Amino acid sequence: QVQLVESGGGLVQPGGSLRLSCAASGIISTFSAMGWYRQAPGKQRDLVATIDSGGRTNYPDSVKGRFIISRDNGKNTVYLQMNSLKPEDTAVYYCNARRGIAGLSPVTDYWGQGTQVTVSS
Repeated sequence: QVQLVESGGGLVQPGGSLRLSCAASGIISTFSAMGWYRQAPGKQRDLVATIDSGGRTNYPDSVKGRFIISRDNGKNTVYLQMNSLKPEDTAVYYCNARRGIAGLSPVTDYWGQGTQVTVSS
């Protein structure tokens, strides 16, 4: 069973930075992709950033240019560097790991327990 443990959340002022970490119990190079999602109260869970096994990254426009996802295969850890934070970035951030590729092979998603990020003055 894959376990994902997030850390690094907290309270930060607008314009500040935070770095989230996601430590995986499995070897992350075996996952087709890893990513970060977030969910604000009363809203759906949205994509924040993904990185695939080849190192290709994907971001929605809402965070592009401010957030950077990276991975350290030696440490089985994925990071999310968040800069120029805004109040609307406030949410619970979840780490995701995926095995399989949609449309090509069976997909299994694994989730962490989430870490709270609050952007407020």
